[in-house]
Amino acid sequence: MENLTQAIRRVIKDVFNIDIEPDITRPAEQFGDFATNIAMQLAGRTKRNPRDVAEQLVAALREYLGEDIADISVASPGFINIRLGDSLLLTMAEKASATKPITYKDQVVVAEYSDPNPFKILHAGHLYTSVVGYAVASLFEAAGGEVHRVNFGGDVGLHVGKTMWAMIQDLGSEHPEKLMDIEPAKRSEWMAACYVKGTNAYEEDETAKAEIIAYNKQVYALQANQEKSTPFAQLYWTCREWSYQAFDDFYGRIGTPFEKYYPESLCAPIGLATVKEHLGKGVYEESDGAIVFKGEPYGLHTRVFINSEGIPTYEAKDVGLIMLKKQDYHFDRSVVITDNGQEQYMAVVLKSIEQFAPELVAATTHLTHGVVKMKGGVKMSSRKGNILRAGDVLDVAAEANKQVNGRDDEQAVLGAVKYAFLKQRIGPDLIYDPEESVSLEGNSGPYLQYAHARARSILSKATHTSASIADLQAGERSLTRKIGEYPEIIAKAVSELMPHHICTYLYELAQVFNRFYEHNRVIGDDREQIRVHLVSLYADVLKDGLTLLGIAAPDKM
Repeated sequence: MENLTQAIRRVIKDVFNIDIEPDITRPAEQFGDFATNIAMQLAGRTKRNPRDVAEQLVAALREYLGEDIADISVASPGFINIRLGDSLLLTMAEKASATKPITYKDQVVVAEYSDPNPFKILHAGHLYTSVVGYAVASLFEAAGGEVHRVNFGGDVGLHVGKTMWAMIQDLGSEHPEKLMDIEPAKRSEWMAACYVKGTNAYEEDETAKAEIIAYNKQVYALQANQEKSTPFAQLYWTCREWSYQAFDDFYGRIGTPFEKYYPESLCAPIGLATVKEHLGKGVYEESDGAIVFKGEPYGLHTRVFINSEGIPTYEAKDVGLIMLKKQDYHFDRSVVITDNGQEQYMAVVLKSIEQFAPELVAATTHLTHGVVKMKGGVKMSSRKGNILRAGDVLDVAAEANKQVNGRDDEQAVLGAVKYAFLKQRIGPDLIYDPEESVSLEGNSGPYLQYAHARARSILSKATHTSASIADLQAGERSLTRKIGEYPEIIAKAVSELMPHHICTYLYELAQVFNRFYEHNRVIGDDREQIRVHLVSLYADVLKDGLTLLGIAAPDKM
């Protein structure tokens, strides 16, 4: 489509001596392959009837494009419909899976997402952000970017103090040796239960609250000094390592690895120093013993960056994080993906950074998403202990797959969950329906995985793998046309950082193929050569799209 855009732009310049970017769309197939309303835009500038302008452009385009155009016509009040020649249409399809935008060519991109906290458990929101974050990072890669996937988590902070307090209560005192009595499979659950217990104690018991605050300070101190020998330190470091191992195991299971973890303990000192440095420069200011950034002049709100105890808050740690990411990667673009609840928080953090490092903020995109809920369920809370765990979602999907399809297939389960998350635009809350997600019929991940396996099965029986053509039959042309749309969809997904465009396209593509295959025999037909070629192009695009989404494209199911 880029070449067509350039051709129309050049013809407009030649005929009317006007520089303008034509808007080119994909009309319904009966109207052609492309359409543009550029004549109506030019009518006002040339003070002529839009149909007359369109007729003049059509005559010039017909001569300029020659055999590449099968037909070009005008529809009232001045739309130009263009039907490509079969040879050009097939060439576009043949290049489809390899044609990607170069939006981020030679740019370094840091993608930060998932962001679980050690000492707490991974919940459904972490699963969602991991899946979406991987796909968004893949879009940057597809567009030529050098992408670094990173993770940020709170290995210090009040939640750690709460968990440490409850663990010590549960163990009877600071007895790190008793940790070995906890079965490896139950460690994450035990820490999650301790977090809930500590949270409740913090809210209901003033004595426990004071002890938790003291533990919180103690954790910061042992991190600062890298203390490893005391029983308290041994408890902390052992359980911190348990958490990171559980995270690694889970990310390995779902196929979303990270290059680097940024613990808050690493970011806190840099954030603390940066905030204090710019306290004297008027960016931050003191308020009741704390250090804050006042966002009201910018239409935001005030947030505390260093509390009255001198401890950096999440805000200061995020300041340190962006500084570390820039130091480590010298990024051109940074994308941070969180839930919607962080939108105003991040707006204040970034606005404060903008006062002394505007280039970092200009290079940063904050994407937010809604809450994951089970069909018929309610929003849950890790604080109350009724959390919807990330593993629960996968387990429910696996059970649904057994019930609906009679199979135990982890690859299909992951495809089901990932596609269910990705097919919806990033932003609103998502209601996950396990049965719908695993269905082999309809708009689902397993449906597309099966579509790919089916195409590969057809190809395994073929005797021809390439073709030359003179004319395409109707069904062949429809499939070729749809395959050729793929680069436009990728460009749109990259531009908006929205993977759901790829999901929608792949589902539509599979439907077009099904209609084609229903009416056009492939193996053993006189036109086997061209049809096998189209099936191969179709399968390649399906695989490429699913791979971008982080979904396996199996050859057999």
